[in-house]
Amino acid sequence: MPYAKASDGARLAYHIAGAGKPLVLLAGQANNHHWWDGIRDDFQAEHRTITLDWRGTGDSDKPDEVYSTKEFAEDVVAVLDEIGVDRAAVYGTSMGGRVAQWLAARQPDRVHTLVLGCTSPGGRHSVERGPEIRRSLAQPDPFAARQALRELMYSPAWLATMSGPCNTLGDPTMPAYARRRHLYASNKHDAWDALPDIRIPTLVVHGTEDRFNPTANAPLLAERIPGARLHLIPGARHAYFDEFRALASPLVLSFLDEACS
Repeated sequence: MPYAKASDGARLAYHIAGAGKPLVLLAGQANNHHWWDGIRDDFQAEHRTITLDWRGTGDSDKPDEVYSTKEFAEDVVAVLDEIGVDRAAVYGTSMGGRVAQWLAARQPDRVHTLVLGCTSPGGRHSVERGPEIRRSLAQPDPFAARQALRELMYSPAWLATMSGPCNTLGDPTMPAYARRRHLYASNKHDAWDALPDIRIPTLVVHGTEDRFNPTANAPLLAERIPGARLHLIPGARHAYFDEFRALASPLVLSFLDEACS
């Protein structure tokens, strides 16, 4: 994979596929660009898709230092600078959606259209997952904790028929310290005061059954960002973009086409 260099010198691995208008796809916490495997194919007829491995994941450098969603946003800009893209549409999911909020609010000249999926504004205004969810993910048995995560990401019906690798459960190559750094960055995110500064076409997408990042965060974002649209996908959990790909990808594509026309 090619690399961009962050402002602090860290190497950031990125991947480009497809042709057309640039579309940045941002993955969730502790995940690399494989989060979008398969799904990015839905966009590549019309868009040049750009993904990256967050610092701490994949082929990017993994400095043992404090990470933040603001810093991750600066890393995205470093990738755009490296490949010569002045402005792009941005589709961020989960922690990637938190990073996308900073991009759109603080780098308005770099983002012309925004999609925020299964994410939240962070801080005291957000709706946090319940204590029972936190306990299920912190079980000492790693198999049980991973199964709890799978059940938060996908419906029972989907899990019963799923075959092949699952790309949304975290980067297995990450060192433990980097996982902690990612968790800290996501937990410390708070873009509430910056959200009204987002003045570009914005779509907020969320599953109605998302308990990992509670669905109640979606209307908070849509109401806080001027002119934002809200679309809830019935029955979807956190990985709506994967399980409900046949619905979610055309929805996002239609929004991007309309916003860019």
